[in-house]
Amino acid sequence: MSDVGVLINTAVAILAIVILIVRFRVNPVISLVVGSLYLGLASKLGLDKTIETITGGFGEIMAEVGLLIAFGVLEGSILQELGAIERLVKHLLRLFGPKRLPYSMALTIGTLLQSIYLDVLLVISAPLARTASKRIGPLGTARMATALAIGLETGIVLMVPGVGALALAALLHVPLGKMLLFGLLLIIPTILISVAIMTFLFRRGFWNSEVDEQQAVVADAEAELVSVAADGSTVSAGRGGDGGAGDATAAAVDTGREDDGETGQPSLVLLFLPMLAALLLIGFGAIAEVAEWDNKVVQFVSDPVFALLIGLIGTCLIGRYAMGQPRVEKAIARGFKESGQILILTAVGGSLAAVVAAGGLGDILRGYFNANTFAPLLVVWAIAAVLHVAVGSVTISAITAAGILAPIAPALGLDPVLIALAAGAGSLFAVHVTSNTFWLLQSLMGQTTRGTLKSCTVGVSIASVVAILLLLPISLLF
Repeated sequence: MSDVGVLINTAVAILAIVILIVRFRVNPVISLVVGSLYLGLASKLGLDKTIETITGGFGEIMAEVGLLIAFGVLEGSILQELGAIERLVKHLLRLFGPKRLPYSMALTIGTLLQSIYLDVLLVISAPLARTASKRIGPLGTARMATALAIGLETGIVLMVPGVGALALAALLHVPLGKMLLFGLLLIIPTILISVAIMTFLFRRGFWNSEVDEQQAVVADAEAELVSVAADGSTVSAGRGGDGGAGDATAAAVDTGREDDGETGQPSLVLLFLPMLAALLLIGFGAIAEVAEWDNKVVQFVSDPVFALLIGLIGTCLIGRYAMGQPRVEKAIARGFKESGQILILTAVGGSLAAVVAAGGLGDILRGYFNANTFAPLLVVWAIAAVLHVAVGSVTISAITAAGILAPIAPALGLDPVLIALAAGAGSLFAVHVTSNTFWLLQSLMGQTTRGTLKSCTVGVSIASVVAILLLLPISLLF
């Protein structure tokens, strides 16, 4: 097939996937498989070769990240059952105070809590952020909603074990420890700078509470918000007024504990210690690799599968001590349910990548892209950004972009980790009304659609631009 034919068929396949998802509301997994089938057949791979390529790509990604995603989701589910997130937000409020809470909460969500399924994490953290926003002032809702949006979305694609970051690393063959270290180096300044920019804009009149917040809904919703304490008791988040005891209760984000060291309950440090230990082991393995420390024991214990397994086992043991085996089993069952679609969607992204590579697109694009291409990372970012605007899903656009870019990564003359992070940054651009996160943030944070367009769409888009601008000078060093 001619080069023009391959390019046209690839464009048609991607366009078909977008239309199926956006216009006809077909599940993304089915849409990606249909697009892969079309591209394989149109590229004259043949019936047998097309199916073989799709299943081979699916299996290859599952082999690389399947266990990692499962272990991460299960660990996050147990932490959710333990009430660890509510306690963490309460501790952050005490430690940093209300004025710095948007920064500390966005950083924590974007880095430490990425093993927790996004929708679950948002549903748990939004009521806590909403009650805490009372202490921040008139711009509390705007700042906390923006912090949540930026922390949630950047963490998915820039920070291991975020599902997008795992998929990008697998598709572009980036060692997971390296992805963790570079992602951490990028995400921290990205979050801090982006939240600071949005705070500056809000203080200059970008936010109007009268039209950007659901005034009538706010009061009613706050009375209904409920958080589940780690001991299983249900505690109202409380309304409170503009000061006084009610506001103090809301500000404390009461979860039924006076402090983190209450008798009979594990400390926050202990709750998150297995997860932190797993990430430290993975990071240590990356450092050992760079230092060319060839030690079999170090390689074994720092392997991501082993490290996350140790983290999961440790969290299970703490869970059994704190709340009993039945609740741990309940959390694990919920985690298996949540991980199903994540695993399949990630693996199907690998199927599309395999068909794109087998169809010859990589050979064609190598003729257009090389190490001398002007600002190749900007090209990568733009491809992912366009896909996200079209599809409306950060994860899907990142996976699709990586599938397109994987065959040409060597021609760009860049370290694959930089390409993965650039694709992740581009996939953050313009989170809008086709995103489930958009509507959850609107309802849970008491915003109007106009307000959510500011806090979520503009906020995360700024993070996308900040990330690529930070990544460009980093790329000059490698």
